[in-house]
Amino acid sequence: EVQLVESGGGLVQAGGSLRLSCVASGFTFEDTAIGWFRQAPGKHREVISCVSNDDGSTYVADSVQGRFTISSDNAKNTVYLQMNSLKPEDSAVYYCAASLKLHCYRKVGPKEQEDYDYWGQGTQVTVSS
Repeated sequence: EVQLVESGGGLVQAGGSLRLSCVASGFTFEDTAIGWFRQAPGKHREVISCVSNDDGSTYVADSVQGRFTISSDNAKNTVYLQMNSLKPEDSAVYYCAASLKLHCYRKVGPKEQEDYDYWGQGTQVTVSS
């Protein structure tokens, strides 16, 4: 059974940091790309970042460039999203997702929800001003 389990969300003040984790199981982790998305109330789900676990290549959205960093630990089947200098507009439910077919490229992602095959349940991030 494929599972993606996010953790690490919570309430933080503006300027603070959080590290989200996504633990994957049920597929060959090294053969996948893992993406992080977020969705705020009333807004579309948007891609934040992705990583290819075979070679570590990453994509980071312009909106979080320089503040968020994605990384993966193949030994733990885990992808992390380090979020620094958080802003109230970063408040959202954050989801991780796995693409079994696509590679993550630095400038192009994959960025679309339909590019991903499996999703986690999400973790809430709230940034207070």
